[in-house]
Amino acid sequence: MRVRTGRSGLGYPARTKRTAAAAEVAQNSGRPLTLIERRPFGRTGHSSTVTLFGAAALARVNQDQANRALDLLLRYGVNHIDTAARYGESELRIGPWMARHRKHFFLATKTGSRSAVEAREDIHRSLERLGVDQIDLIQLHSLGHPDDWDRAMGPGGALEAAVEARRLGLVRFIGVTGHGWAIPAMHRRSLARFDFDSVLLPYNFLMAQDQRYRDSVEELLKICRERNVAVQIIKSIARGPWATAEPTHTTWYQPLEAQTDIDRAIHWIIGSLPDAFVNTAGDLSILPKILDAASRFERAPSEEKMAQLLNATRMSSLFGLAG
Repeated sequence: MRVRTGRSGLGYPARTKRTAAAAEVAQNSGRPLTLIERRPFGRTGHSSTVTLFGAAALARVNQDQANRALDLLLRYGVNHIDTAARYGESELRIGPWMARHRKHFFLATKTGSRSAVEAREDIHRSLERLGVDQIDLIQLHSLGHPDDWDRAMGPGGALEAAVEARRLGLVRFIGVTGHGWAIPAMHRRSLARFDFDSVLLPYNFLMAQDQRYRDSVEELLKICRERNVAVQIIKSIARGPWATAEPTHTTWYQPLEAQTDIDRAIHWIIGSLPDAFVNTAGDLSILPKILDAASRFERAPSEEKMAQLLNATRMSSLFGLAG
């Protein structure tokens, strides 16, 4: 089976030059800066690092731990944070950062509410918790079930609150996220209903081995390229469910842990999807390994090397059998 690993010819460089803003971040952090590749984040006009900080990792940490994570982001030039109203204390931990570093970050959050009334409350609460006047991207969180979709996208739904918030200048862009084997099709349905600025979905080498899912992702990517919609990838280093194993990380799934394995998984996504972004995993102990891998990206690993990773780590599906 042929697995797509080549670049799409969109002209994104493997490395970017140090910008004035990045140099300022390096100076402020007092640490050496190893830049991670940046790409245009869809139609937003923002060039985001190819690895976005998945701030679910801050759900259950104290402020000192959160501050150390920010310092690490600054060292690598990461300039995009993705959090959610339902990520525990995450927004509260990010708030103090924003007072000092707001101009250095594209800031995204999510509402998991389905009604306009509740979503409106989520947005205002997020603004307060984050300590900002405006959020760059508000996303409808985990919109994968048809019933949830009908409520959120229908009259009086969460989408109305997001559009209203954009009109009022409280948010700049609107996206949609989701999990599971059916989410590429659901995202296509969402894009047919509304002109979202971004989508987020799971993808990794294991999932790509399912022909139906891979084709569905490719169909979604084609639409996103045509409409300049940003694509975010999650679960890129997912090894499988915890099952009977005792969890050793704060991710709800068992992640890859060895640096070599993480390198291959991250490099495969970055190289195979040259117009997409990788959200880091929800565990601070793994964050340095993911950022290190991204900073050393040159090309996607071969299919043979990825197959070796698949077999050696016994990767398995997080979402059961593909439907």
